[in-house]
Amino acid sequence: MNEREARAILFAAVEGGHSFWSQEIFGSTGLSVLEKILAGGYDSIKYASLITEVKALTADYVLSSIATHGAEFLIPGDLHWPQGCEELAAPPIALIAKGNLDSLNADSLAIVGTRNPTNYGARIAGDFAAGFVDRQWVIVSGGAYGIDSFAHKGALIAEGATVAVIACGIDVNYPAGNIRLFAEICESGALVTEVMPGHKALPHRFLTRNRLIAAISNATLVVEAAFRSGSLRTARDAAELMRPVMAIPGPINSPTSEGCHRLIGERAAEIVTSVADAVEFIGINQ
Repeated sequence: MNEREARAILFAAVEGGHSFWSQEIFGSTGLSVLEKILAGGYDSIKYASLITEVKALTADYVLSSIATHGAEFLIPGDLHWPQGCEELAAPPIALIAKGNLDSLNADSLAIVGTRNPTNYGARIAGDFAAGFVDRQWVIVSGGAYGIDSFAHKGALIAEGATVAVIACGIDVNYPAGNIRLFAEICESGALVTEVMPGHKALPHRFLTRNRLIAAISNATLVVEAAFRSGSLRTARDAAELMRPVMAIPGPINSPTSEGCHRLIGERAAEIVTSVADAVEFIGINQ
């Protein structure tokens, strides 16, 4: 068995973002961790379900189930592996990606925000996406309704590439209304996940997914976000990685801009009001 096969089995058995197993694997190798599991080197009670699942899996099964959907299994060292992911406290064991994988290693801007944007937020997301595409950047977001979708669409309308980091299997179209958008994204950009095919989007997977959006991107822009929003988590993740974080201001009485104002007020994000502002801020802080 080689490292790719070992990581395939571990990837299928371990939930994405699990800090203990991630650190074990990146502290040595996937192969050595798998061998230790099979040799009884970990607590057989605490990790009983994981050990059982690992013993039941084969690398051929995992890799063929991924290939069936026209996707690729990426591990560190691969040509298209996004190296920024290795800077995370809990790096992904591997990633599943589909589409134009060159987009995973290009300069990229994450654009994130609420699922219920105002017309103002929707327009801004599209405009900033198009502005960065014009500068040959890739737009990264989460494939959700709202700001995510407007960012992806803005990039596509400008004939650029965009990457959607999803919280479900590569074959699961979630949300269902974006099935056509996902197909268009794959033509020039890519879909990325750390969830096995067939697995549904669960609440905790959105939070672990957010760290990947931050890690793949050179910088993050929050367009509209409520006071408590998953988009703020993406911004925090980006800040922890020492990546530039920006936020768009909105009306002071707009609930959908409370999160952006919070980031700006806490000096956790730079206020930007134009694409030129954002480009200059990123250039200074990279």
